[in-house]
Amino acid sequence: MTTLKAGYCYQAVLTRDSRFDGVFFVGVVTTRIYCRTVCRARTPQQKNCLFYPSPAAAEQAGFRPCLLCRPELAPGNARIDATGRLAAAIADRIETGSLIGQGCDQLAQSLGISERHLRRVVQQEFGVSPLELLQTQRLLLAKRLLTDTRLPVTEVAYASGFSSLRRFNAVFRERYRLNPTQLRKTKSTTIESDDLICELAYRPPLDWSALLTYLAGRAIPGVERVEGDRYLRTVQIGKQQGWLVVEPVKAKPVLRVKLSLSLVPVLLPVLGRAKALFDLAAEPQQIAAHLGGLALHHPGLRVPGAFDSFEIAVRTILGQQVSVKAATTLMARFVQCFGEPIATPFASLTQLTPTAERLAEADIAAIASLGILATRAKSILGLAQAIADGTLSLAPGSAVEQTIAQLQALPGIGPWTAHYIAMRVLADPDVFLPTDLGIRQALGETNSKRILAIATAWQPWRSYATLHLWKSLERGKGLGCLLESA
Repeated sequence: MTTLKAGYCYQAVLTRDSRFDGVFFVGVVTTRIYCRTVCRARTPQQKNCLFYPSPAAAEQAGFRPCLLCRPELAPGNARIDATGRLAAAIADRIETGSLIGQGCDQLAQSLGISERHLRRVVQQEFGVSPLELLQTQRLLLAKRLLTDTRLPVTEVAYASGFSSLRRFNAVFRERYRLNPTQLRKTKSTTIESDDLICELAYRPPLDWSALLTYLAGRAIPGVERVEGDRYLRTVQIGKQQGWLVVEPVKAKPVLRVKLSLSLVPVLLPVLGRAKALFDLAAEPQQIAAHLGGLALHHPGLRVPGAFDSFEIAVRTILGQQVSVKAATTLMARFVQCFGEPIATPFASLTQLTPTAERLAEADIAAIASLGILATRAKSILGLAQAIADGTLSLAPGSAVEQTIAQLQALPGIGPWTAHYIAMRVLADPDVFLPTDLGIRQALGETNSKRILAIATAWQPWRSYATLHLWKSLERGKGLGCLLESA
């Protein structure tokens, strides 16, 4: 288990330090309740506090979650060391339901590690076994749904991954010492509608405007749209189809996610994908401090992730050596041809993005007929077939170097495309693109070796440095101006 120094942890609790929100949790021995560091309840004495690296570890020790600060809403962790990154990837997979319907051996295989190593890493980082981590995640999701929605308890149980209502009720009573219906009666907020609404927390600051600007410029017509300060998109996971809307909440470090009720059976992966898209596990103060003057103007800048991995990979291939606008036009044609129509309450959301499995059955001529170069059509088809037959995985947490090599082995995919996909789809925080034209313009340098030497100072956050360099071009300033203004 990660070593937690009581003195430092208690100081974070005293000051309600948001930097440590979700990094560790405090169990209060006098109440047997565990809280986030930002909890607004009266601060307990240090002698009554125990500190845990995860909600699962706190619950295993006999604590139940606080109803005020709601540990289920805490942001995730973004680790930078090898073991920490692997642990975060495992936790993300478990959080999005990867252990539902499969065992630890299959999860380990998908990550390219042994089952023994997977169990060792989870125990070291979170203080529990993978199955205990999954159990806590299910219960915390159920607690969230009971508190924030009007879903019947039966639907809450199944949406949380429990196979039966009886099992759900038994585990809930055992762990939280009350019935699910009792928790619903104790909630203090009033639910204003029947819509499914969840909140996703983050560590401030969050440059929401910059995120939306980036996504708006690349939004796929019919699939996604930015309206004001809201992001909207269609969703397809397995057989479930629907839509979601994401917007910030004033005066709170959370995003509100409104979803169609049709997505209840896949709520775990939907919320996990939303977190990835908006990079909500980032620790912006730590990143900005490391980047120094480069991050001065946008300390809350995040790296846009991927809600749909295959969608972003195709969009990246279509964007090779063409403008952002031209790539968006091609992607719109691609979606209209190979995607499925969907009815939503929004006139701008009419299409589902194509799946790799569906596209794998197409041919190069059909793709090229959309005005896409034959070489790129071949790349897209090769990508789809590799994902469909399981030889390539673009799931977050996949081995980065191995995946980059696999991508570059496909026809027409070079280093820039493979590394950009790694940055957005695999959520690697340390990707850099030395041959990128924007990077060269921002740095005022054309030699790739010298560019890489400059970027060494930004490790292990070079993905964020990349976004800051691109952002500097929007303001008409290069790196020299940025550093001079620091």
